[in-house]
Amino acid sequence: MKITIIGTGYVGLVTGACLAELGNDVFCLDVDPRKIDMLNNGGIPIHEPGLEEVVARNRAAGRLQFSTDVAASVAHGQLQFIAVGTPPDEDGSADLQYVLAAARNIGRHMEGYKVIVDKSTVPVGTADRVAAAIREELAARGKDASAFAVVSNPEFLKEGAAVDDFMRPDRIVIGTDDTPAGLRARDLMKLLYAPFNRNHERVYWMDVRSAEFTKYAANAMLATRISFMNELANLADQVGADIEAVRHGIGSDPRIGTSFLYAGAGYGGSCFPKDVQALERTARQYDQELLILRAVEAVNDRQKQVLGRKVVQRFGEDLAGKRFAVWGLAFKPNTDDMREAPSRVLLAELVQRGATVAVHDPVAMEEAKRVLALDLAPEQLACIEFKAAPMEALDGAEALVIVTEWKAFRSPDFDQIKARLKHPVIIDGRNLFDPSLMTGQGIEYHGIGRSVLTSGNDGK
Repeated sequence: MKITIIGTGYVGLVTGACLAELGNDVFCLDVDPRKIDMLNNGGIPIHEPGLEEVVARNRAAGRLQFSTDVAASVAHGQLQFIAVGTPPDEDGSADLQYVLAAARNIGRHMEGYKVIVDKSTVPVGTADRVAAAIREELAARGKDASAFAVVSNPEFLKEGAAVDDFMRPDRIVIGTDDTPAGLRARDLMKLLYAPFNRNHERVYWMDVRSAEFTKYAANAMLATRISFMNELANLADQVGADIEAVRHGIGSDPRIGTSFLYAGAGYGGSCFPKDVQALERTARQYDQELLILRAVEAVNDRQKQVLGRKVVQRFGEDLAGKRFAVWGLAFKPNTDDMREAPSRVLLAELVQRGATVAVHDPVAMEEAKRVLALDLAPEQLACIEFKAAPMEALDGAEALVIVTEWKAFRSPDFDQIKARLKHPVIIDGRNLFDPSLMTGQGIEYHGIGRSVLTSGNDGK
């Protein structure tokens, strides 16, 4: 099938590359010429395991092309996937300017029947606005305003595992209407996703608004589980319980399950924060209050401060003259995404209190330099040193603070850690280590909701 992908960001590039991998003829459009030049020269603008190889393979096979030519992109695909960004607006709602601009471009150039697929995460009712924008452009050209259908096909891709998620989906949600154009669109979408249904049916068919709602509901539920466990972990620290034992105890209940029950330093990234806000905003438009989601957001904002609080509790309010090591900057492993990353909150707290910080992340160093230059004043940014290797960050530091659970951090040389640190202290924002093991290693260990503390406060 001939497919056009509008937007070569995270969702668009993964979607386009993976659909090409299935044998489709895919045209990827982006208005950013630098990004298109990078893609045409063999680079990719994001870090995602396995993606570079898929892109290269399908470019070489002639199934994947990149361009800034809007007219050519509309002419190419009968299926037009809109996969542009929907950043949060000032009031928390999703900013649809890029989605609607893509829709208008389709209306200005389309000839014949098209299926417009909303792949971007968009609020309920967006398909109606997309359809209205296309109809307006078609009417201005004197064209048949019924020769298209708008479909909702939200993405469920986890950063760091997006290629595998796309190629082995646990569900494919598609929302269509029952008009003649909509029924035709359903047939085309069924044909497109047929390769995924050979073993069992993975497509969940529903109306358009329900499909739009499903994406937000899924992310809101996952964010709720994370904030719930983080709040319990903070209480566990106070009452002397071990949140890891609690996690196993409640996760064994099949009604609860084991996924997304890990306590930590708060969620970040491009999805959960903005999607929770957007769903709250939608509720307010209908005079509804989503009290649970408001609490989820508040708990997460507070949880991002937990590592800074643990540092202050251990080393005092005034951190002037003190140095700390930080492992992990990206909001999660296997990505360089720094959007809403807890590390940004921690680093701001440490340098504002006068500390210097040595940081390491396996892939997010350059992106971290870019976003921290926006977060911090120049004199504060100068207090942060970027180290090429994790152990280099430890030299002369009061303590090691772990923010991101990269696999490379899971089995370090603890003797070397103790030798390089001024004090054998680890503040673990992702509960990577067993407190009893740390006791045996002679390391003072502070986890999230782990009640076991070792040694004394000799560095305070």
